[in-house]
Amino acid sequence: MRPNILLITADQWRGDCLSAVGHAVVKTPNVDALAREGTLFRRHYAGAAPCSPARASLYTGLYQMNHRVCRNGSPLDARFDNIALMARRAGYDPTLFGYTDTAPDPRRLAPGDPHLTSYEGVLPGFTARQLLPEHEKQWLSWLRDRGHADAADRSVHKPSADLPEVNAGAPAYTQDETQTAFLTGEFIRWLGEQEAPWFAHISFLRPHPPFVVPAPYNTMYEPPQDDAFVRHADREREKAQHPYLAYDLDRQPKGAFVFDAKGGVGDWSAQEFATLRAVYYGMVSEVDAQLGRIWQALRDGDAWENTIIVFTSDHAEMAGDHWSFGKSGFFDGSYHIPLVIRDPASKARGGQVEHFTSATDIFPTLCERLGESPAGHFDGASLTGFLAGETPAVWRDGAFWEFDFRDIARGRQEAHFGLPSNACNLAVYRDAAFKYVHFAGMRPMLFDLGQDPGELHNVADEPAYLGTRLAYAEKLLSLRARHLDQTLAYTELTEKGPVQGRR
Repeated sequence: MRPNILLITADQWRGDCLSAVGHAVVKTPNVDALAREGTLFRRHYAGAAPCSPARASLYTGLYQMNHRVCRNGSPLDARFDNIALMARRAGYDPTLFGYTDTAPDPRRLAPGDPHLTSYEGVLPGFTARQLLPEHEKQWLSWLRDRGHADAADRSVHKPSADLPEVNAGAPAYTQDETQTAFLTGEFIRWLGEQEAPWFAHISFLRPHPPFVVPAPYNTMYEPPQDDAFVRHADREREKAQHPYLAYDLDRQPKGAFVFDAKGGVGDWSAQEFATLRAVYYGMVSEVDAQLGRIWQALRDGDAWENTIIVFTSDHAEMAGDHWSFGKSGFFDGSYHIPLVIRDPASKARGGQVEHFTSATDIFPTLCERLGESPAGHFDGASLTGFLAGETPAVWRDGAFWEFDFRDIARGRQEAHFGLPSNACNLAVYRDAAFKYVHFAGMRPMLFDLGQDPGELHNVADEPAYLGTRLAYAEKLLSLRARHLDQTLAYTELTEKGPVQGRR
């Protein structure tokens, strides 16, 4: 019997925010329970940021250098295979709850098609059971049906009391009425309709900002002390490390993190940073609680023992580290994400993997598990060996990710840095010892992680590290050379016809 597949993403969930990996504060009992029955990957990284590029890597198994979704609004080339199309080939009707942030290929649509006005399209191959894009209209309508007559727009995320701009106040909706609870309920209702093996993707918006959450989660955690943050003593020292940091820290708007707030993040005090981080922790626990509802529904519906569950995120959240919020740049805080996979067919339970893994590995893992082959090139590698409690004979020794900060529509970054669009990008190679950040149009950065795990001191220009800098630049160059699009490179025409093979 084919297994059920449940792919869950929780948007902007940091990889360190799991009690299963020893976080000093955050409690995530339901993810922990999943990890005890499956495999927890401790060094798992997104392939890119923000949402659209990160999800493109997750869904296609491709690095950004190949899928070329550079930012929210960059179309996903229709020629690429993806996780939903593969599931259809395997006989499933892959069903979506939430969103995929996939901008459609404009070459496949008429010029006036309204789908060309938003990046919040649906990944080709999915059947959308319950959409929930950024405007949240479906959830707001549901809230009004539950008696929240004022839930007309996203101002519902403002706390109900008259409080300071940064606060831990609760909104008018309750813990049973969050976006997470709404999608969870829709999935559970759909689950009760299924009579054959299924493939579902639940794409939760939270713990993505705005930073607000109902009781009891809004006050579940105390604002952390200064030493809980990884950052310099002040923003000016942080900005002095690199021109990109100086630009990015000066442009972060408050309104991206607190609904309707005005001005820049740099105006917030250290105490306000701590308050928002505590709220973020509460948002993580709110999602975890809804995961518990899903686990129970699977058990109640006799589906638990035949369901492969993949829990992860698209990218992470700085949450005040390096005086920053959101997801951008190169710091681990934006890219280190959780991954737990539970396959009931595996005899290995409770394993924890220290090897570096990538969002691009999810697609080939599910392909192998379902006996399907990706249609074309992919950059990731299957994790099935780890799920069986084994270590593959050959595996990567570091993590790789990319960030493209071009601005095609307005050209703001291009103008600021005096660079063409194709030079507004960076690539990161990091292993356990060092982290190398290569900017296409600016000077590189290098961090000695053994001495500086917080990435606070750029040593790229120090004479003692020039040899290391060269070695890691070569590692990055070799990685990019190995992963150039190989779609037809693994095909050779012979006298007997085309021969294909990936060796």
